[in-house]
Amino acid sequence: MDYALIGCGRISGNHITAAIENGLNIKAVCDIAEERAVDLIDRFSLDEDFGTKYYTDYKKMIADNELKLIAIATDSGTHAEIALYCIEKGINVIIEKPIAMRIFDAEKIITAMKKHNVKVCANHQNRFNIAVQHLRNAIDEGRIGCVSHGAVAVRWSRGEDYYKQDEWRGTWSKDGGTLMNQCIHGIDLLRWLLGDEIDEVYGKTRRCFHNYIEGEDVGVAVIKFKNGVVATIEGTVNAYRNDMEQTLSVFGEKGNVKLGGTSANEICVWQFENEDESDIKKKSLKETTKNVYGNGHTSIYLDMINAIKQDREPYVDAYAGKRALELVLAIYKSQKTGKPVKLPLCDFSSEEMQGEF
Repeated sequence: MDYALIGCGRISGNHITAAIENGLNIKAVCDIAEERAVDLIDRFSLDEDFGTKYYTDYKKMIADNELKLIAIATDSGTHAEIALYCIEKGINVIIEKPIAMRIFDAEKIITAMKKHNVKVCANHQNRFNIAVQHLRNAIDEGRIGCVSHGAVAVRWSRGEDYYKQDEWRGTWSKDGGTLMNQCIHGIDLLRWLLGDEIDEVYGKTRRCFHNYIEGEDVGVAVIKFKNGVVATIEGTVNAYRNDMEQTLSVFGEKGNVKLGGTSANEICVWQFENEDESDIKKKSLKETTKNVYGNGHTSIYLDMINAIKQDREPYVDAYAGKRALELVLAIYKSQKTGKPVKLPLCDFSSEEMQGEF
């Protein structure tokens, strides 16, 4: 399957590794900074192995190549524009998080996807973590029973050097704050695992230590799901020096589970009313990862390839991307208005937070 990557920055190596491991034919890579595209080709020997070409204009890249699948890993503010162009050309896309920066753009992607009969995958790769899959299965099998509440906490560290890597980082128009960038994976997991349908969101955000960015460096929220479950979100890049953890906890009448590690890749607590031998192994599960992005890119690529071949929806589809975006934007809107926000959220964008801090 002929493939190309648009965006050769920080996360690009995970995408190329996933493409190679899944046997994709890497026809081209594209970045507005030529040196990044060249470096990516050299780092993975793509020229030797695939004859991969590099471009600085994604439209020319698409015109020059017959592509079946494109991954979009550019700055968040351009995700929707590039995705819509690819979709209108009949190309299937994997879109790095967030799928867009405003609700209306996410809806446009879904509409275009249906019109042009292509597959769209939102790159929330942590759904494929082994620990997360075990928790999902336990919930689906009723082992936790009636859920009372849940919580996600993303406590990472990002300093000025990180934000200086690219001019778009930390801006409302192209990135958002820590909830939109670093914490959206945990936010996606929380919503997906606890029932998806949300009634009300109340949130507070602050910019405490990063006065060189526009967005928040800490955010907290209380979520009320339509099924009666309540949950909390805490996200920050203010952890001192190093990434501390990404935890996800679910509490039910028949069991408690807490996932941890830097990307919800470990099982910290695994307690159930009725346990068997398989539970003993799960109690100490620690999936080894090279970085905070985890190992899920390879799995999400495999699923997307199969979705295209089998003409089915991907495991993490465009609707999932919109739901994760919607929850972040609802927290932002609650901060802006000082009031709880009801879902579904009518059109709102991170740009509407300009000047908040």
